Amino acid sequence: MKSGRGARDRKRRGGRASGGRQRDGAAPEGERLQRLLSRAGVASRRKAEELIAARRVTVNGRVAELGQRALPGDDVRVDGKQLSLPDGDVTYLLHKPAGFVTTASDERGRRTVFDLVPPTPGLHPVGRLDRDSEGLLLLTTDGELTLRLTHPRYGLEKEYRVWCKEGRVDGGTLKRLLDGVELDDGPARVLAARPAPGGAVVVIAEGRKREVRRLFKAVDRTVERLVRTRVGDLKLGDLPVGAFRELTAKELARLGYNPA
Repeated sequence: MKSGRGARDRKRRGGRASGGRQRDGAAPEGERLQRLLSRAGVASRRKAEELIAARRVTVNGRVAELGQRALPGDDVRVDGKQLSLPDGDVTYLLHKPAGFVTTASDERGRRTVFDLVPPTPGLHPVGRLDRDSEGLLLLTTDGELTLRLTHPRYGLEKEYRVWCKEGRVDGGTLKRLLDGVELDDGPARVLAARPAPGGAVVVIAEGRKREVRRLFKAVDRTVERLVRTRVGDLKLGDLPVGAFRELTAKELARLGYNPA
C-alpha cells in the first residue's frame, strides 16, 4: 500500500507485528483490509471480503485473511497489483460535457471523464452519466462515500433538466411520469416533475442505466439533451462545462456523509 507520496519505510517497534496484528492488551492497530480496499476504490466491502476469501489479496507477500488489518507502509496487493492510495480521500464535482464516457479507459479510444481531472490513485465515478449526457458527476477515492451515495436504501435524489424533440412537456405527460411507467427492467417513476422551456425538470432517486431517457421514451418523448443539475443538496450551479472543483467536508456532510 503506497500513498500519493510513495510508500514510506516504517520502523518496527517492539511488540508490533506485520499486517496490523494486535499487541497484548492493546487496541487493534491498522485498518481492516475490507475498508482499505473499499476506500481505494477497488471494491465494495462485501466484494473485498470475497477477494480476500478467494486468496487474491496479499499483505507483505503473505495471503491475507478475513478480518486482517494493514498498517501504513504495508505492501497490500490485489492480484499482484500494489494498492495505491492518495494522501487522504478526495472528491471532485465535475461538470461533465457531452461526448465523454464515465470510465477510466475506453477500448474504442473515446474521451473519458478522467481526461478532465488530475491523475489520482483510486479515483472512480460515483454512479454514471451516459456519454451523451451532461452535468454534475462526482468522482472520489472514498469507497465508503460511493456506497453511501449509490445504495438504493439511501434514496439519494438526482435532478435533471431535460430538453425534448417535441418541446415543452405537458401536464398530462408529466402526470404519467409521476404515476409510473413500465420499463424493460421493471416499473419506474419520477419523484417530482415540472414543465420547462423545451422540455421538463424531473427528479429521480434510482440509478438505473439511461433511466431518464427510457422514462421519457415510455411516454412518447424523445430526449435531445439531458443535464444533471443536482445530486442530493449539491447543485451544479455556474461551474463551467468541463471544469471541476473539490468538495469540502461541509458539502460531504450535507450529503449525509461524515468520514472518520
